[in-house]
Amino acid sequence: MRKLFGTDGIRAVAGETPLDKRTVFAVGVALARTLGAGASVVMGMDTRESGPWIAATLAAGLRKGGATVENAGILTTPAIAFLARKHGFSAGVVISASHNPWQDNGIKIFGGDGYKLPDEVELGIEAEIERALSTQSQGSGVGVEDALPEVNESFRAEYVQFLLDAVPGISLDNRKVVIDCANGAASSVAPQLFESLHGTVEVTHASPNGRNINENCGALHPEIVAAEVKLRGASMGFTFDGDADRALFADERGSVVNGDAVMLACARDLHARGELAGDLVVATTMSNMGLEAAFKRSGIAMLRAPVGDKYVLEEMRRSGASLGGEQSGHILFPAKATTGDGLLTALLVLDVVHRSGKTLGELIADLKNFPQIILNVKVREKKPLDSLPTVVEKISAAEEELRDSGRVVIRYSGTEALARVMIEAESEEAMRRHAEAIAGAIRAEIGV
Repeated sequence: MRKLFGTDGIRAVAGETPLDKRTVFAVGVALARTLGAGASVVMGMDTRESGPWIAATLAAGLRKGGATVENAGILTTPAIAFLARKHGFSAGVVISASHNPWQDNGIKIFGGDGYKLPDEVELGIEAEIERALSTQSQGSGVGVEDALPEVNESFRAEYVQFLLDAVPGISLDNRKVVIDCANGAASSVAPQLFESLHGTVEVTHASPNGRNINENCGALHPEIVAAEVKLRGASMGFTFDGDADRALFADERGSVVNGDAVMLACARDLHARGELAGDLVVATTMSNMGLEAAFKRSGIAMLRAPVGDKYVLEEMRRSGASLGGEQSGHILFPAKATTGDGLLTALLVLDVVHRSGKTLGELIADLKNFPQIILNVKVREKKPLDSLPTVVEKISAAEEELRDSGRVVIRYSGTEALARVMIEAESEEAMRRHAEAIAGAIRAEIGV
């Protein structure tokens, strides 16, 4: 069982284990040893104030282990995956905690092929980290703030060109759009990218100060960009998370458009052009039953994978699907990129709107979601849910009542100390009643 890696790398409060300097240095050493002799790594980060010292410490550890390091500076997670693959680096590393608050940070690792590492490789790195920690001195990783190389500014321009080349002829058609950069990594790319597309671009939350990333903005708060679209009379809005590997949208009416709706619009477009492999889309256990029904009406099948874009991609590769994603806005287009990319998704959605002659709202008008609630419960430990008698009892009661008219999904977050209680049901009263009952049982058993 993995101890350090969650569903999206290593993540914690910056400065605390496992993101203390000694452990971060050991991660660098371990990764270099795992990659082998002559390894090269490209590294980028989001806008958190802890990013530079974590990156410098990790770079020092990588060098200690025998690897060379190039620095892409503040850049999105998918940009690092792209650069790792394009330039033949042994790995790409991103210092980011994605949608988490500024106090947190993380280490995400991509292989030289641009894909996130399989679980078994992460387990091997964990074992190497333990070996590195057992042999290094107590002060390792301290005082290495100057170890990060100069930023290679050409990397950003390469990534912007890649995005433009991925969607030839893309244009805003003189529309007005609002872009919310979450005061994160998109701030370094999105304004330049969208301002070249022949329209009016109004950029918000693109002034990072190290502590305002995701704060009342971005994909965690899509209602913010939705309100701006309505206020400014725009045609559409895009909003990204801290490292811009996912995107959510607002339509012309100022309504939030989540990842389920984006998958529906894109799947129908691919299907109409004969480019939806197997007439199949891979979603997750969190995607709404209404999405499944809408796909069925369009002759499209839907598979469900565990939550986490790496698991969606694994299922896509098994099934041969050409589109997949998460309700949260991670959308995967494997013909275009190796990982979820919020900026690429925004361009592709724009392209669908452009070619259809319809608005985004019109493209998804028939998507009728079942009432859904997600409750997050802070937990002190992640015990197996089936070992908690009261929780099992409440889940069983919900499943029995909602057997033919809803779904119950209870899981631990892979990136935070949270249990997530998701219930969908035709009856909103039953949905809320069972969600509160299960959340209360979890709180009583293992809550903070």
